[in-house]
Amino acid sequence: MGWFPCSGPPKHKSKDGSKDGSSNKIAARTFHFREMAAATRNFRSECLLGEGGFGRVYKGQLEGSSQIVAIKQLDRNGLQGNREFLVEVLMLSLLHHPNLVNLIGYCADGDQRLLVYEYMSMGSLADHLYDLEPGKKGLDWNTRMKIAAGAAKGLEFLHDKASPPVIYRDLKCSNILLGEDYHPKLSDFGLAKLGPVGDNTHVSTRVMGTYGYCAPEYAMTGQLTLKSDVYSFGVVLLEIISGRKAVDTSKKGGEHNLVLWDQPNLRPAMADVVTALTYLSVQNYDPDEEPNQSPSTRLGTPPRMKGDFDKSRNSNAGSEIEQTKRLY
Repeated sequence: MGWFPCSGPPKHKSKDGSKDGSSNKIAARTFHFREMAAATRNFRSECLLGEGGFGRVYKGQLEGSSQIVAIKQLDRNGLQGNREFLVEVLMLSLLHHPNLVNLIGYCADGDQRLLVYEYMSMGSLADHLYDLEPGKKGLDWNTRMKIAAGAAKGLEFLHDKASPPVIYRDLKCSNILLGEDYHPKLSDFGLAKLGPVGDNTHVSTRVMGTYGYCAPEYAMTGQLTLKSDVYSFGVVLLEIISGRKAVDTSKKGGEHNLVLWDQPNLRPAMADVVTALTYLSVQNYDPDEEPNQSPSTRLGTPPRMKGDFDKSRNSNAGSEIEQTKRLY
């Protein structure tokens, strides 16, 4: 029999007051295990898309329908237990966005736990970044930026549009799935957590996530914030730009961790980012005014990079940049 708790989950609303879903009820469909077996031809190996610590993912076709789906069968002794299963069903039933994967339904038949998603035909971002098969071309730059922008939009929805906000907690390349024309969607919400509300700055929780993507302050303190996801997104950006894994033990000693390996390059670049942001913060730029003027005319002369900033624009800007340089 299908299973779900009797007490309803908190109703998620977007910050403009509208509900994300079309109704207050759980939208996901309940499946029986026999339907899952039929959809995957009894979980045949040729239907297997991939496997990991959570279990296996199969490609299937629902009975009486032409709909192709991805079915995740959780390992009963795996990393994703009942709690993570329930969290994923709740989150993806209540949160809907073009850059979040669609949950079609779930199966909780006896001790079987399965999740049914829309099928993403291009696999994951990780499939296109590293360990490419001979002859397979890597992603061009525009496609990489399109995927990064789409993932950022999904994250922005979770952080800024959902109320209360949602901390994803497991952003990584293998959880960014790609559909037609490389349209990206965030997937795997088993570790997602409701974010802080009111005057709270963080939520305290057991440290969970994937090594290499986990924000160091969260790993050390267990204090989870929206910025923990932003750190993970930064690691994903490094992977997109470099084509290297977040953690790669096949590399020599000092190059196992991508962030540590790239720190010498990040430090001078960070000063330039702060310079640009500080410059923009003191401009009175209104995109709706003076449409006939070029952006450079409206914004004035941009600052020189490498920390050579015109301090006459803002008496505090120079000291802030110098402080940031010391931090990085």
